[in-house]
Amino acid sequence: MIDAIATVSLSGTLEDKLRAAASAGFRAIEIFDQDFLASDLTAPEVRALMDELGLACILYQPFRDLEGMPEPQRTRAFHRIEQKFRVMQVLGCDRMLLCTNCSPLASPDEDRIVADLRELGDLAARYGITVGYEALAWARHIFDHRDVWRIVEKVDHPNIGILLDSFHSLSRGIPVESLREIRPEKIVFVQLADAPILSMDLLYWSRHFRNLPGQGGLDLTGYVGELLRLGYDGPLSLEIFNDRFRANSALMVAQDGLRSLTAIRDAAARHIGAPTTMPPPARIDRVEFVEFAVDEADREPLEAMLRSAGFTPAGSHRDKAVDLWRNNAARFVLNFEQEGFASAYRLTHGTSICAIGLSVADHEATIARARALGIHEHRSDIPAMPALRGVAGSLVYILDTADAAAVWDEEFDTIDEDDSAPDVGVTGIDHLAAVVHNDEFLSWQLYWRTLFDVRVQQPQDVIDPNGLVQSQAIQNPAGTFRLTLNSTDARGALSARFLSHSFGAGFQHIALAVEDMAKAARALDTRGLARLPVPENYQDDAEIRFALSPEQSMDARRFDIMLDEDADGGRYAQLYSRAFARTFFFEYVERAGYDGYGAPNAPIRLAAQSRFRPALPID
Repeated sequence: MIDAIATVSLSGTLEDKLRAAASAGFRAIEIFDQDFLASDLTAPEVRALMDELGLACILYQPFRDLEGMPEPQRTRAFHRIEQKFRVMQVLGCDRMLLCTNCSPLASPDEDRIVADLRELGDLAARYGITVGYEALAWARHIFDHRDVWRIVEKVDHPNIGILLDSFHSLSRGIPVESLREIRPEKIVFVQLADAPILSMDLLYWSRHFRNLPGQGGLDLTGYVGELLRLGYDGPLSLEIFNDRFRANSALMVAQDGLRSLTAIRDAAARHIGAPTTMPPPARIDRVEFVEFAVDEADREPLEAMLRSAGFTPAGSHRDKAVDLWRNNAARFVLNFEQEGFASAYRLTHGTSICAIGLSVADHEATIARARALGIHEHRSDIPAMPALRGVAGSLVYILDTADAAAVWDEEFDTIDEDDSAPDVGVTGIDHLAAVVHNDEFLSWQLYWRTLFDVRVQQPQDVIDPNGLVQSQAIQNPAGTFRLTLNSTDARGALSARFLSHSFGAGFQHIALAVEDMAKAARALDTRGLARLPVPENYQDDAEIRFALSPEQSMDARRFDIMLDEDADGGRYAQLYSRAFARTFFFEYVERAGYDGYGAPNAPIRLAAQSRFRPALPID
């Protein structure tokens, strides 16, 4: 199969788009008619540029409103499409996309449509071109690929075939099994686009919210799987209309596009039991550790915060200025090195979370899959713990679950410190939260969803006192790894302030799992954790909403505990620490049959945190 991308998917001029696609590794391109019309490059100049870049134009698109039109519109349409055929010959392109007609003038008479397409086939044959007829989801009369296939069979012309677009089929809920009726040799081209599941006008949904396979909720795996089952081996191309993409780096979108095509082919092959060329999505077992790049000047206050948070020193690295702190299965690595990755990260971002470590089923297979997906590696000096580049240049270390204990024993001398303070009872890291730039929000979702075996929850819009924050939760099937990605374009929101204060994206929020919130809260209070205060107004409401006993209500008020409950009766308790140097903070959570993240409480938390930050400057 040939990987391709439509120029409409990328930002910039036609030249910018072609260069970005080639730089990302594409060797085939769809040229969008409007991109060509707006370009100051002539057709021969575009062809020369593509030759220089090693690109081939394998589809010119779209052509609209041809079949079933009255005169004089019909004659004009045929003259216009012939002119496009001449341009295509110069570009070296032999496929064209024809959309089903949207014009109010179009006739529903199928015999007329068939006759027009036969005439078009004769014209296309003279130029050596094949036309792919596409069912546009919002077309006037024909908006289902099953109807297009029936018409193509009636036309019965070697230069007229069907062009499939996943969005147009899946947005209308057309069963993917219907693709089995199509003869693969008559499929001229296949365009792929994912999208979030939204209830809105199909045209608006398509023009603004399409995204790459693996970034939305449509069944692209089943769709491509049916094509593979048919024996289709032609182009798979990305046609993405998305407001974010239009404002993003064309190179980043093109690189993500190639990754998404690699991943969807692999997923589709696995779906139908066909052979694949890469390891499966990696199974994450847990977050093994979180690493902090620490400025020496911050050592004392950070260690004091960790003690108050329930952690104690557990190890000292044998060769480096690196310490290990832990509470049961939750481990924090404090890196004070003056050279190397952590030092460079600290110089850019200050004392902050610079890396996370994930325990996986097979670290070698995970790295092999990352390479196949084009994810950048970082040279690690621990062979059993390779690293990948993560958000904002942070690292994601990968180690085998079976070898994790041995790695700690080999790297660290154990410290046995007598801690007389009460144990908080942390059982592990429940979830992490990262803030990413708005234009990278979908990109980082793709990173996690293509490399690892994870699922996504319904995206949430969280209200910050100074704007709206988008949040996407990602977790493994077992619920032992959870991550939320947060993004906003509101410069006054907490997420945006974090980006500004930390000079870039990164992890800012570590949620620690506890078995008994009331017990943990008392221990944290004794240890002196600086908690985020929760308003009495919230507690008054929670007391009634959750039918709290007097003792439960007293604990919630005294220890600033917030609560949530899902439709099945699952319960969630949470409390937050104050932030360290406006950079990161801790959350403590108790889950009882609850799979969410306390989303109804997020606006309360953000409002509370906003009371501890400097006022916005007046422009």
